[in-house]
Amino acid sequence: MQELKPIKEGKVREIYDNGDSLIMVATDRISCFDVILNNKVTDKGKVLTQMSRFWFDYTKDIIPNHMISTDVADMPEFFRTPEYDGKSMLCRKLRMLPVECIVRGYITGSGWASYVKDGTVCGIRLPEGLKESDKLPEPIYTPSTKAEIGDHDENISYEQSIEYLEKRFPGKGEEYASKLRDYTIALYRKCADYALTRGIIIADTKFEFGNIVLGDEMLTPDSSRFWPADRYEPGHGQPSFDKQFARDWLKANEGHDWTLPADVVDKTIAIYKEGYTLLTGKTL
Repeated sequence: MQELKPIKEGKVREIYDNGDSLIMVATDRISCFDVILNNKVTDKGKVLTQMSRFWFDYTKDIIPNHMISTDVADMPEFFRTPEYDGKSMLCRKLRMLPVECIVRGYITGSGWASYVKDGTVCGIRLPEGLKESDKLPEPIYTPSTKAEIGDHDENISYEQSIEYLEKRFPGKGEEYASKLRDYTIALYRKCADYALTRGIIIADTKFEFGNIVLGDEMLTPDSSRFWPADRYEPGHGQPSFDKQFARDWLKANEGHDWTLPADVVDKTIAIYKEGYTLLTGKTL
């Protein structure tokens, strides 16, 4: 069996060349605040891949996506092992656009911090009197640049995203920016409405596109904030079905050297799996 090496490694994902396609593997690594932690979270990669698979299937009527298969039988022999089974996705090759497409339906996290400071989020002025975790009157699109590993993404305005894309795709900046915005909002609305019927609030998320095709991951606990609807209470931070639990522990424990205790790792994967089951009706 030929051993394969990834052609690109991100904070969590590894990408392998497969001729006219790619194989994207979601590892069990966990990243918080753009730092890869020392721990691995067993089965986390399966949650990410299988949740993306669910959402790609659910939204293919809105926009095409890059998924071909998540069955390792459709992949080279190297991937037909327990290490890769369930974590791997065979994908179309795309020319990825250099913008992270962030949509916020509720005000929380860095958006809340910005609102408290000057009443805006990424240059968008919001109504006065909002409380932390309030639902916004309408979802807002707040793009960012895509940082290299080890660097931080930079929030940009919609107008800046036009300029940013224009520099890389002359004559296409405004077209690409408007399509990214409109698809991002449409995807969020459909998926947030569905999730609410399953007892989950999608507070915010991010999408990535290539050639105006949806790629990368989709609505996973790594890229989104999922809140239990039955415990939703504006005015403070919310419990969540994502890696916010790990983030909160890191913020509360200085000198942690980016290592989570075993009980925090166990709780984190339990939260991931609970969210997956609620949204999909399936267990891993």
